Amino acid sequence: MTASRAEIGICFDRTFPPPLVTEFARRLEHGGADQLWVIEDCFYTTGVSLAASALAVTERLRVGIGILPAVARSAAVTAMEIATLCGLAPGRVLPGIGHGVQTWMQQMGAKPASPVTTLEEVLVAVRRLLDGDRVTMHGQHVHLDDVGLAQPPADPPPVLAGVSGPKSLAMAGRSAGGVVLAPEPASPSFVRWALDKAGNPGSFHVAVFSVLCVEDDRAAAYRAMAPWLESQLGEPNMALRLLPFFDDLAARHDQQGLHGLATMPPDWWMEIGPIGTVDDAVAHIEALEAAGVRSIGMSPAPVVEIAMAQLDDVLRLAAR
Repeated sequence: MTASRAEIGICFDRTFPPPLVTEFARRLEHGGADQLWVIEDCFYTTGVSLAASALAVTERLRVGIGILPAVARSAAVTAMEIATLCGLAPGRVLPGIGHGVQTWMQQMGAKPASPVTTLEEVLVAVRRLLDGDRVTMHGQHVHLDDVGLAQPPADPPPVLAGVSGPKSLAMAGRSAGGVVLAPEPASPSFVRWALDKAGNPGSFHVAVFSVLCVEDDRAAAYRAMAPWLESQLGEPNMALRLLPFFDDLAARHDQQGLHGLATMPPDWWMEIGPIGTVDDAVAHIEALEAAGVRSIGMSPAPVVEIAMAQLDDVLRLAAR
């Protein structure tokens, strides 16, 4: 079976000034890229406002939202926001909803007793509302009495669950239209594991965020990314631990430090992300496609000037 070609885009870092989102969107559309992913993290900028701005200045570009915290808005309002974006730009919205960072939710007085149950209730309610149903629902978190959207989208988008743990992935397989695998590195190994935990549902839209560094000399890219990888090893997440060579990677770092990371085998870096030459990045993309990924948001450096230059790399990869 031939792997489906993934859509390629870039992530708009949460620290970037909001007005830049329209410049990013225009450059991506003009250059032939497929997507822009806007980030909603507390307490930076909101994904819905950024998405609306990007959609308003483009005609083809698809805009993903990664990731709306389930408890930051009521389920009905979240559905209204998504439906409004779909009305503005039919077929061009990819909304993600997740647990939210629990310390941030606690700061807002919105930390749920059961994050997995809460997210499932929100996903079910939002999807039903977007499908045009009238919804009555009384769960632990979501309470709706005969609620229906006046303008549901004619073609509802897949509502993606921004999750990464096994229990949440199993829930997403039941209740979401796909997943946003935001923890990096979102390697092909991690994607296959995540889909297995979700039950390998059919018609599941898998989106990933992939840290990006493309150089003419792959060794220069490895040196540039070694400090980032070292920072990830400080508190390794599930995605990192699922690398097939994680134990060897950790031992190499313990013995050789940054130099050991910078001189890792190229196939290790290729599993981790689109890091190295353009050909290396394309090989990583193809491995993600073979694992079942349909959307790839490249995470640029969190420095505006560098990220603007990396837009050209994203356009080259989108035109592969």
